[in-house]
Amino acid sequence: MLIFNHRQHVRQVEDLINRLGVGSVLMLEERQQIVEYGKRLVTANLTKGTGGNLSIYNREKNLMAISPSGIDYFKTEPEDVVILDVKGNRVDGHREPSSEYEMHRIFYANRDDIDAVIHTHTMYATTLACLNWSLPPVHYMVALAGLDVRCAKYATYGTKELAENAFEAMKGRNAVLLANHGLLAGAKDLANAFNITEEIEYCSELYYRTKAIGDPVILPEEEMLLMLEKFKTYGQVKKY
Repeated sequence: MLIFNHRQHVRQVEDLINRLGVGSVLMLEERQQIVEYGKRLVTANLTKGTGGNLSIYNREKNLMAISPSGIDYFKTEPEDVVILDVKGNRVDGHREPSSEYEMHRIFYANRDDIDAVIHTHTMYATTLACLNWSLPPVHYMVALAGLDVRCAKYATYGTKELAENAFEAMKGRNAVLLANHGLLAGAKDLANAFNITEEIEYCSELYYRTKAIGDPVILPEEEMLLMLEKFKTYGQVKKY
């Protein structure tokens, strides 16, 4: 578990400002969150190596901060995080942005309920995705993502086609399985996108295990509609 240390955080901020200069620290808070949640993806066993990517959208600035391509999460510094506009143009940062940036910006450009996106290659959600299965409501926590979690059609990673497939399959939902690829989750902030990722991976494992034993009992739609209503005031995670 990562423990927040205020003094260490202050020292890190001061060091970053000294390295970059006060005037050039664009979206500093968002960059720091990308770094911290990238580490959490690894420690929570939601990804391995440099797999996956995450981003935050600042609607006031109309800019997104996204993790860099191919850098170990525990070696990523705030200045490595790349700033793009909603059209995908680089605004700040010397690293290459994640190759999956199209899959992030399409949500920021078209959905006002999503300001943070996390894409992972979690074990059980990806197992379902490799079967091209959707995740049914085997557990009520699926409601964090919606009535169910659909599986988007396969497309090559990093392409606009994959972004469009993910966007289409995630309509009315907060998560989507990517065929033969992984999981994507979106929310108003990284804390809740992370929570959705964790819970959908948990529910995917439940579905996998129950399918191995027999036929899991799937919750009816009316119960899931009730859960969606309840989750409007329950299950939201505070930002750190």
